[in-house]
Amino acid sequence: MSLTNKILLGMVLGTIVGIIFNVVLGSSQDQGQVGGVGQWLQVFVIDGLFDAVGKIFIASLKMLVVPLVFVSLVCGAAALGGQSRMGPMAVKTLALYLCCTSFAVALSITCAVLIQPGADVDIPTASNFTAPEIPSIKDTLIDIVPSNPLQSMVEANMLQIIIFSILFGLAISRTGGEAASNMVVFFNNLNDVIIKMVMMLMQLAPYGIFCLLAKLFSSLGIGIILDLAKYFFTVVLVLFLHGIGVYGALIKILSGLSPVIFFKKMQKVMLFAFSTASSNATIPITLRTVEHDLGVDNKVASFSVPLGATVNMDGTAIMQGVATVFIAQAYNIDIGIAGYLMVILTATLASIGTAGVPGVGLVTLTMVLQSVGLPVEGIALIIGVDRLLDMIRTGVNVAGDAVIAVIVAKSEKMLNIERYNNPTLNAENDPV
Repeated sequence: MSLTNKILLGMVLGTIVGIIFNVVLGSSQDQGQVGGVGQWLQVFVIDGLFDAVGKIFIASLKMLVVPLVFVSLVCGAAALGGQSRMGPMAVKTLALYLCCTSFAVALSITCAVLIQPGADVDIPTASNFTAPEIPSIKDTLIDIVPSNPLQSMVEANMLQIIIFSILFGLAISRTGGEAASNMVVFFNNLNDVIIKMVMMLMQLAPYGIFCLLAKLFSSLGIGIILDLAKYFFTVVLVLFLHGIGVYGALIKILSGLSPVIFFKKMQKVMLFAFSTASSNATIPITLRTVEHDLGVDNKVASFSVPLGATVNMDGTAIMQGVATVFIAQAYNIDIGIAGYLMVILTATLASIGTAGVPGVGLVTLTMVLQSVGLPVEGIALIIGVDRLLDMIRTGVNVAGDAVIAVIVAKSEKMLNIERYNNPTLNAENDPV
């Protein structure tokens, strides 16, 4: 059985086991049983085994993010520095990310206005939601440049790591001589070792994913989806429209390549992203797949993938668009065309402005609601299903990172088209 099929099996079994446990625990609580099987399942299996294995799996992925991004970016910048293409490539990548995010918000608002998910919602009389503190634009810009690169790596501040790695790689390319050659060889060899670690950890993915989903559904169940079904499925619909339709069209129109091959090779990465709900934790898998399976040169992939995991939030932007319309309809507030245009602008800029902030989806949604005068307390209406939606939109986010990487690589003539079109190429079974 291939690794992708093992991951799918782990997802299905984890969901089923989690729902069964949720039903068992619910029945025990309804009957007033404090001890017995229900307590044993909760303490030893769900909060014990499942929670421990799931957290260990996520931690093992995050363990490789900082060294992989740093080493890979240094290699790419060192190789690209002598060609003077770093600046144009960076502008092109960032512009594509912003355009995709803007379109994602516009698409989500259009679909939400047509479907009207919040038309029949009862507003709760009280809410315990507290809006997080929003950083200013000045603080955000200052925070991009690291004052201490080692501290940036300890805190996994991706934007700061990207800046330092690019400068370090460019400095190597401009040093020249034997010293530069030795440094390039060292970092290339180190990159191979880290990728081998990624491949080793990928074999543990099915077990980690099973435990993550079993833990999640044992606490949530499916009842919470039914309570907010119209909102939930509106977000899911737009995510699929954007993730399959828009990304597929971009691949075909801007690069002339096959979208079918792209999604076939990216399915493993999207499953990882769905299970972990973290673009950063998925960076090692995304970077490996984009370079090996899709044929993107390291000079492009090492820059666009980490940057995309930080600033490209199409899935999050879609949630914000639908959530804004949902909350406006629930509170019976008409924000008008001007309000919707402000939502598009705010959500697009916020995708960069709040990069690296914990709980970024919540922070950016707060900013969007405040920009059009909607009550921030409305987030309490949707926060129950946000964890499940976060898993789906993370899959869309990482797919978008790979799409832009392929398009930029094709435009820069840094894409191995034969490798991209090879349907049998599979990174999980290929030695480094």
